[in-house]
Amino acid sequence: MSTSHVIIGDGIAGASAAETIREEDPDADVTVITDEGEALYNRILIKEFAKGKLPEAPISIHEPEWYEERDIDLHLNTHVTDIDPDAHEVNTHSGTTYEYDKLLVATGGTPAQVPVENSDADGVHHFWTFQDARGIAEHAEEADQGIIVGAGLLGIDLAAVCAAQGIDAKYLMRGNRWWRYALSEDGAEIIHEALRENGVEPVFDSGVDHFTVDDDGHVTGAVDPNGVEYEGEWAGVAIGLDFNTEFLAGSGVELDDGVVVDEYMQTSVKDVYAAGDITQFHDTILDAQAQNGAWGSAKEQGSVAGSNMVADDEADAFRWVSSYSITHFDFPFLSFGHPARGDDEAERKYSDSEWRRLAFEDGQLVGGVLIGDLSQQSKFKKLIREERQVAEKKELLLEKEVDLEEVKAQTAAPAE
Repeated sequence: MSTSHVIIGDGIAGASAAETIREEDPDADVTVITDEGEALYNRILIKEFAKGKLPEAPISIHEPEWYEERDIDLHLNTHVTDIDPDAHEVNTHSGTTYEYDKLLVATGGTPAQVPVENSDADGVHHFWTFQDARGIAEHAEEADQGIIVGAGLLGIDLAAVCAAQGIDAKYLMRGNRWWRYALSEDGAEIIHEALRENGVEPVFDSGVDHFTVDDDGHVTGAVDPNGVEYEGEWAGVAIGLDFNTEFLAGSGVELDDGVVVDEYMQTSVKDVYAAGDITQFHDTILDAQAQNGAWGSAKEQGSVAGSNMVADDEADAFRWVSSYSITHFDFPFLSFGHPARGDDEAERKYSDSEWRRLAFEDGQLVGGVLIGDLSQQSKFKKLIREERQVAEKKELLLEKEVDLEEVKAQTAAPAE
């Protein structure tokens, strides 16, 4: 009798799990359920589409035929209402029930709506799905002035859309700099200057108190908590995700700002796994729970989950140093590991467009940010994976060209 695997979500985590299961168990029944109306696409490239730099065609990764060729049963536009772990069943809005032996939750999140008046007005955009990107691109082409809310990695994508589409935009930030959790003022100023050069003006110690609208309900601007009004017929909001876990209520699956899993992607409920940015996973490098929504991390989690769903015993542990890059400016930008964690740090500015910051926790390198020169990233990732005590060797790590052998000679890897 074949084993039945049901996967909820067709992002890169769910699709990677489906592919892994099919490769490792050719006879398994594999079902993928998604509430989106299209199969897997590249969430990284949709920002280029929204900027007007790419047509739709290159963004699709899997056409429906890809699933048919692999005997994977794909169900689009299907919303899961609840699961019954005792009966091993998944229930949907249409009344259809799917039975499973092993279940993977890879439902990701929905962009959080800023809790202010008129946040749902026409012309206020969130950026997560391909459909979001289509709406952003369509309205951006018609707009002259814009407003951006959300001083993080997703918010800056909206800023880049404004720059590419010729929108004169105000970028409203609550703090005194962009991504203040991982950048100092020196590093952030490089980003600020690049934004200004592209027609996007950072506004600090601001934010949004409410949006203003016209008689038709279309956004006309925003008023910040200081009472300053900014005009704009286009607005983009990126303040984080609300994870799609409502259907898990009453299931016994442990939740904590996402789904809690161990290093094998197993939840607190037998035969139920989770993968992708929805997970609070056990990071074997940090020996602590962590969360990361980067594409590569989600793909690897899906693969690990798929292997463990097929295996008789959980064997593959998730161990990964993630990275996230931004290519909107003349200089490259990359964050790696967990740059917003740590109890110690080191940084250096090498030029007007080159900067490095490293984050340490309990003596170990745990993450960092590179602006301008990304050539040393593989060395830093290697040190993270090796869990070396390198916090006392900051000067060596801030050298423009890091001598990895010298760093290793002066530090010790943890005992096995």
